[in-house]
Amino acid sequence: MKKQANIHPLAWAAGLCLTLAGVQALAQSAADKPNAAPADTGKTAATEKLQPVVVTGNPLGQPEVARAYQVLDDEALTLRRGATLGDTLDGLAGVGASAFGPNSSRPTLRGLDGDRVRLLNNSGASVDASSLSFDHAVPVDPLVVQRIEVLRGPAALQYGGNAIGGVVNTLDNRIPRLGQPGLSGAAELRLGGAANERGVAVVLDGGGRGFAWHADLSGRRTDDQRAPRFSVTDDEGNTSRGTRVRNSSAEGHSAALGGSLLWGDGHAGLSYDDYRNDYGVTVEPDVRIHMQRHRLTAAGEWRNLAGPLRQLQWQFSRSRYEHQEIEGSGAVGTTFLSTGNQARVEARHAPLGLLDGMVGAQWEDSDFRVEGEEALVPTTRTRSLGLFVIEQMKLGAWTWQGGLRSDSVRLRADESERFGPARDRRFKPGSASLSLAYALSPRWSLQLQGSHSERAPSFYELFADGVHVASGAYERGDATLGLEKARTGELGLVWQDGPGRDASRWSLQLFQTRFSNFIALEATGETALHEHEGEEAHEVPVYQYRGVRARMHGVEIEGQQRLPTLAGWALQAQARLDWVRGSNRSTGEALPRLSPLRVGLGLEGRRGPWLVALDWRGAARQNRVPALDTATPGYGILRLSLARRLDWGGTDALWFLKLDNLGNTLAYNASSIATIRGLAPQAGRSVATGLQLRF
Repeated sequence: MKKQANIHPLAWAAGLCLTLAGVQALAQSAADKPNAAPADTGKTAATEKLQPVVVTGNPLGQPEVARAYQVLDDEALTLRRGATLGDTLDGLAGVGASAFGPNSSRPTLRGLDGDRVRLLNNSGASVDASSLSFDHAVPVDPLVVQRIEVLRGPAALQYGGNAIGGVVNTLDNRIPRLGQPGLSGAAELRLGGAANERGVAVVLDGGGRGFAWHADLSGRRTDDQRAPRFSVTDDEGNTSRGTRVRNSSAEGHSAALGGSLLWGDGHAGLSYDDYRNDYGVTVEPDVRIHMQRHRLTAAGEWRNLAGPLRQLQWQFSRSRYEHQEIEGSGAVGTTFLSTGNQARVEARHAPLGLLDGMVGAQWEDSDFRVEGEEALVPTTRTRSLGLFVIEQMKLGAWTWQGGLRSDSVRLRADESERFGPARDRRFKPGSASLSLAYALSPRWSLQLQGSHSERAPSFYELFADGVHVASGAYERGDATLGLEKARTGELGLVWQDGPGRDASRWSLQLFQTRFSNFIALEATGETALHEHEGEEAHEVPVYQYRGVRARMHGVEIEGQQRLPTLAGWALQAQARLDWVRGSNRSTGEALPRLSPLRVGLGLEGRRGPWLVALDWRGAARQNRVPALDTATPGYGILRLSLARRLDWGGTDALWFLKLDNLGNTLAYNASSIATIRGLAPQAGRSVATGLQLRF
């Protein structure tokens, strides 16, 4: 792969000028219409009354009662957007981030990460290498995402054992589902922040009778991230202090084009997207990663069918992912290549008495290859096929939902001089879930959930055998590993005062997961010699993937409460708390990288087009860590946001200003691995601004 070209400043300017020209033309067109209605600069009445329609984990389209889920869209998503998917979601109840520097941050759910958290795009799997290593970024630019849904706990059964922790689903309109007469879209410009971000995105939707199209384009450039003054100790034991996270700059861009044929009861369409990212690896001061992912997707839906099937949805995608780790000399050190296909079909059947349900199938096929001196896994091929059924029955105030899923997984490692003979493993994981929801009153609802989940070990848990620079260790897989098995129980209680997303609402979630075979990466006490070209050889600790007994349990509380109006300001208080504790029951040690007790408090005020929001996030000290890890200090960070809606000739605009870490507090993320935690503290005091236009 060739070195990624820089985004020339003229390209940024041209893109912005074209966007503004389109906005002006559209505004003029609207003004020329004699009966053109003025644009709504605030929330519509429909928005105020309607609950958000949740897609993830809700295949039957039923109202969510007490399920542990979050939705980010519209204004809330705009104000929370970060450079990565993990940063965007970090701080939601039960949601953290792996935070391998500012460029590689994958979401963690209830203390679980990697292959236990399923990342989806429009409910379909995405082929990448982000679960293989913490320094591998997720190929998603939050700038072009229109909605993010997070589902935690047993309700994620329909996505298989790789969703034991939960699901993060990014939604966009790259394959339009509904007609879009004329032209509409959005443009967003973001400047500033701790990494001096310069970001721009343009999203366009259009079409006519029977056809709709979508296009989006984004670009982002950042410098090394600023942080409060912190100390760093190098490999020779020398300590220095600084205010920059070394080698943390990035430059990326993405583009997509899609279209759909539409009819009264369905649609069918195609999309193609290209994502590229060039970013520094903080743990290695002279190494950068050049990443590129291409994806072709087909999807569609038929509704209101006659006969035994009433609705049919399908999705197929083919992806090619490649990233190269470039040494300071310009030489390519290691190349990761992955190609894959995935298909998913869901069919909702006609009611069978009181039962309403669906059946589905999911097929995935991926090839993974690593080339270079730091290759730690052989060339592998993974095939899986899953069949699932979900049924629901409503009896008065009671709603029952149950699901079953059976998978067939095959993993094969090719023969090679370095890794030895070919190896082949086959697994038959199965999952089941049962939930009961009960409406205690018009305001109170209760939900009980239980599940049994099984996950086939990943190819690197089975076949890894080499030095992993990101973790600073020699990692060994175990080709004899069996299925990872977990049983989860969850109790949810929700109080909501009235309809709408702005209603006062509080929820409590209690959960416990017991693993009879938790695949953990544990220190063996051995060391191995790491020899790297141009560097002096040194010893690194040896870690082994093993199956252990484990338990995780925790609590999540989140809510929002309307307050009395003050001087014309409509006020709302917000609060959230999450706590998770995990233990390796085979050794008695804590499970690694778990967040401590976290608390968030917020106050939001609205008056006319203005919004002011104050948010405080605090974390307790994390003392409960494995023997080879160190404690992480607690912290408290204060943020202030200011936003104003504007009406520019029929164009709805949102200007915002964000002041982050007002106290310039030095804070470290307990969910990060030890090799990066001390090198990359959280962002220091910063100011960022942006403008979003919708037309």
